[in-house]
Amino acid sequence: MVSTTLRRIVSPCWKPSVEGENSSSGGVGNGRVDGLLWYEDSGEHVAGEFSMAVIQANNLLEDHSQLESGPISSFKSGPHGTLVGIYDGHGGPETARFINKHLFGHIKKFTTENHGMSADVINKAFLATEEDFLNLVREQFETKPQIASVGSCCLVGIICSGLLYIANAGDSRVVLGRLEKAFKEVKAVQLSSEHNASFESVREELRSLHPDDPQIVVLRHKVWRVKGIIQISRSIGDAYLKKPEFNREPLLPKFRVPNSFEKPILQAEPAISVQKLRPEDQFLIFASDGLWEHLSNQEAVNIVNTCPRNVFGGSGTYPQSHVRIGIRHEC
Repeated sequence: MVSTTLRRIVSPCWKPSVEGENSSSGGVGNGRVDGLLWYEDSGEHVAGEFSMAVIQANNLLEDHSQLESGPISSFKSGPHGTLVGIYDGHGGPETARFINKHLFGHIKKFTTENHGMSADVINKAFLATEEDFLNLVREQFETKPQIASVGSCCLVGIICSGLLYIANAGDSRVVLGRLEKAFKEVKAVQLSSEHNASFESVREELRSLHPDDPQIVVLRHKVWRVKGIIQISRSIGDAYLKKPEFNREPLLPKFRVPNSFEKPILQAEPAISVQKLRPEDQFLIFASDGLWEHLSNQEAVNIVNTCPRNVFGGSGTYPQSHVRIGIRHEC
């Protein structure tokens, strides 16, 4: 059972719908607005159905979400699939907006060149998007130095030819609801791992990549941060922690690293997993870290599994598997 407190956290997603405009999704469907909540109850994609919600907690919405369904190469004949993207921005909206605009184009380009979808295709698309954004920073740095401090986590899921590809750079998360027939219960299966310095494994990875830097991870006010600045170890953007050419004036001193560096402090390369979808795989929940700070994986799965389909939540069966997109922005 989900506690009363946790139900209160996500209760805006259960309010009666009000017609409105789609404010932050790409590709499919017509959204509805209720105050700071934008959501779509139910729509269709090539592998089943989806619902999505965005709750704005900041004056400036820094995050974007995306759903594209149909051809995922330059040829209409295929392959066909569905892409889900969660782009959790920080420092400003520019990077998340850029990813939302350019990543899918790179995926289509490399899928065409590769004659099919693969983990390598997704990796190349992430890195090409990163390089393009760094070039944009380079062009604007002298007149708009703040853009060097803007970045975004990037979580992408692609369903294609019965396979599920998950690529993650940052601390967003995707959770699968899987039916365990023996117990007649839908259990949560986490499909991604967070690149956040709060995890010992991430701190160990950073220390192994930067063995000569004793300050690569610093504990400040009981929170582990990379260089004492940022919690995530992978992202798109954050140029000031990727390229030393941006670690200087006119960027504000609070963003600059005291000592020079040669190799990137943060990485843009995603962690990628590939698995075959199974008949017992009921639905997927994609969300940024704000949701997972308040709900466990199983609590989120219980909400989706028990809610009627005409509100945010629900369930389905493969191949009518529900793809759920939820973003809860920072409070």
